[in-house]
Amino acid sequence: MLVLKAPRRLLLLNGQRVLRDYEVALGTSPLGPKRHHRDGRTPEGRYVVDARVVDSSFHRALHISYPNTSDVEFARRAGVEPGGNVMIHGLPDGERWVGEAHRKYDWTNGCIAVTDDEMNEIWELVDDGTPIEIRP
Repeated sequence: MLVLKAPRRLLLLNGQRVLRDYEVALGTSPLGPKRHHRDGRTPEGRYVVDARVVDSSFHRALHISYPNTSDVEFARRAGVEPGGNVMIHGLPDGERWVGEAHRKYDWTNGCIAVTDDEMNEIWELVDDGTPIEIRP
């Protein structure tokens, strides 16, 4: 899986072949890597999908293994908490009606958001342990 922050794309890959391409919304401060809890940034780096969150306040969520070792080290040196709880998720519960309009602005706390229908598809296609790279 590959997330390209600048063009707001999430790509599901099989090797170099793109299987699916989704337009996404990111954190409220999308430029630059996540550096600390509540900075509104979506992380940059290599992670894995490490859990499925069924009791999320969003329509389904896949948890990403942020922070990785370098994120933790950066936060330690900076004297801040790195944060966590970064996910790929659908829309907030009860707000399915927003649909694709959610993409008009970056609204998450650092997560990667798609529509509920897209999240259903991603949920079925992506296994736990799937690597995810998030690039600027």
